Amino acid sequence: MYIIGDGNNYYDFTYVENVAYGHVCAEKTLSSEDGAKIAAGKTYFITNMEPIKFWEFMSLILEGLGYERPSVKIPVSVMMPVAHVVEWTYQKFAKYGMKVPQLTPSRIRLLSCNRTFSCSRAKEQLGYEPLVSLKDGVKRTVESYSHLQAQNHRSISKASIFLGNGNLAKTVLWEDAKQTVTVLLLLAVIYYHLFTCGYTFITAMAKLLSLTALFLFIHGMLPSNLFGHKVEKLEASNFHITQAQAHHIANSISSNWNSLVSALRSLCRGNDWLLFLKVSLSLLVVSILSSMSSQAAFKIGTALVFTGFKAYEKWEDSIDSMVGDACTILLHFGSAKESSS
Repeated sequence: MYIIGDGNNYYDFTYVENVAYGHVCAEKTLSSEDGAKIAAGKTYFITNMEPIKFWEFMSLILEGLGYERPSVKIPVSVMMPVAHVVEWTYQKFAKYGMKVPQLTPSRIRLLSCNRTFSCSRAKEQLGYEPLVSLKDGVKRTVESYSHLQAQNHRSISKASIFLGNGNLAKTVLWEDAKQTVTVLLLLAVIYYHLFTCGYTFITAMAKLLSLTALFLFIHGMLPSNLFGHKVEKLEASNFHITQAQAHHIANSISSNWNSLVSALRSLCRGNDWLLFLKVSLSLLVVSILSSMSSQAAFKIGTALVFTGFKAYEKWEDSIDSMVGDACTILLHFGSAKESSS
């Protein structure tokens, strides 16, 4: 979640019990003749009488439910043009089934403006005083929405499943920071040998294997305790693949092959537009990368792998929703074209 604006806009929030008590105060005042003369026909603001920064209030609610407090601020001047584009897109594609967007200019204005009200008239003429403080109101609200509490044990993300939910997923999704940094350093060494030094692929691989062999040889010569620090030795079993692992690798390869064949069959039937879009986009990315130089493709590909999957894991629901809406619009647009022709 992001903060829209500078985060310093104030709001007046009212706990529901205080709203009910305000009505009780109004009823009591109107039941007397003198009170009716003073209060009849007038409007009153009923709040908690504790103005608070809007985003501070949102942070209290989110923290109470176990979510992270928003910290990244996006200026209104940046969000407003985006909101106008979203609103224009909805006006054009609503007839094709596009859902009502949440990001609109009115919503941006609402999230970034000040909305505070004076309860002095209600206090003087109705005798209104908040029964529940803002702090207690936030606490009670969080307790009443326990079903929205953040889950400690989150389900496995689609990105992790796509990457095999193993060491590759831990590395690419930054779940093991040490392992990820090690792989990035290794890729940097490969990049240096392949492109910066101008070696051919075979020469670069030979030099890397030589360095690896030298490292393993020196590592094997080191004592188990060096200057008071324990040196973890690499066992021969670390380089062995068990029968179960071999079966798992073979099953993964055969499963991926069967999935590819199944996808080709679906494409041949010409019914699955969503699959066609996925294949087209994938081939488009491959064609763009192949048109670049090997050096540029290596840099861009590495950056996309280590940031794209992580971004998808973080905003999985939002991205899936956007893709689903786009596919729905395309399908409705296609069916509308067919019916008109």
